Amino acid sequence: MGSVVGSAVYQSGRRVEDVEIERLDLACEAVAPEPGRFVWIGLFEPDEEVLAKVQRRFGLHDLAVEDAHNAHQRPKLETYGDSIFVVMRTAQLVEGHVRFGETHIFAGRGHVVTVRHGSSVTYAGVRGRCERSPHMLALGEIFVVYSVMDFIVDNYFPVLHALETEIDDLEDRVFKQRSTRADIERIYELRHELMTIRRAIHPIGEVCTRMMRFDAPLMEERVQPYFRDVQDHVLRVVELIDGLRELLTSALEANLLFASLRQNEDMRRFAGWAAILAVPTALAGIYGMNFEDMPELKQPWGYPVVLGIILAICGALYWRFRRAGWI
Repeated sequence: MGSVVGSAVYQSGRRVEDVEIERLDLACEAVAPEPGRFVWIGLFEPDEEVLAKVQRRFGLHDLAVEDAHNAHQRPKLETYGDSIFVVMRTAQLVEGHVRFGETHIFAGRGHVVTVRHGSSVTYAGVRGRCERSPHMLALGEIFVVYSVMDFIVDNYFPVLHALETEIDDLEDRVFKQRSTRADIERIYELRHELMTIRRAIHPIGEVCTRMMRFDAPLMEERVQPYFRDVQDHVLRVVELIDGLRELLTSALEANLLFASLRQNEDMRRFAGWAAILAVPTALAGIYGMNFEDMPELKQPWGYPVVLGIILAICGALYWRFRRAGWI
């Protein structure tokens, strides 16, 4: 079936055989009596028929199966008897924008089922690394759960590092006063994407805490340090997100400050030229009045004197404003 991307039986940390969904009942009969033996199945956007077959073979809870089929769940950990159900959000950078997906993990004695939805890197690499470390895979189903969770959390780092590079470029354009409207819109978009990433990753820390502190099914004391490591990675991701959001906030504030400074400079420039132009306007307005008896009207040197006075005052004002940086 196209939705089944991997299905194999493991014994004592080593891959015993591949198994088809139709033969799961036979695999389960082999798994149940032998400790250290389990089936690991990977599904990608399975239909109801495939999920129903897996549910019947492993006795998965109806509510968990419904969540896995519908997706759009918040990150969480649910326990159903002696099995667990983990929901995690995945993130991937597609054409410069963050796209989110979901991964659902069913784990119980004898089985681990991962269900992927939306944007997500294939878990073939996780399976390969686990198989190359049989002494770790021998820890059983809980180590598979840890490996998938660790892989999902670690995949947030390249996404954030790519966004960090873009944010540095935006910040550089803002401080060089070369930012455009599109840059400001992108800053707001990045702030929203970072907030969405934070909402997706932050609850995973609580999931790890529950796995370590409570009597979760499948959990063993020797596996707890691995989940503590995942929790540490979650904290690093959250800190990186908060740092990037602070950079974006600073870039926005700097852009507003530069815009205000440019506006003030323009206002000073307009005020300076208005003051200079006010001198000839005032004098011309006075001598443009229609009165017969006005000073200097009969003087032959009156016109050039007035022009000289206008030029002198305007020149003095220009020099003063130029020295003050107004124009």
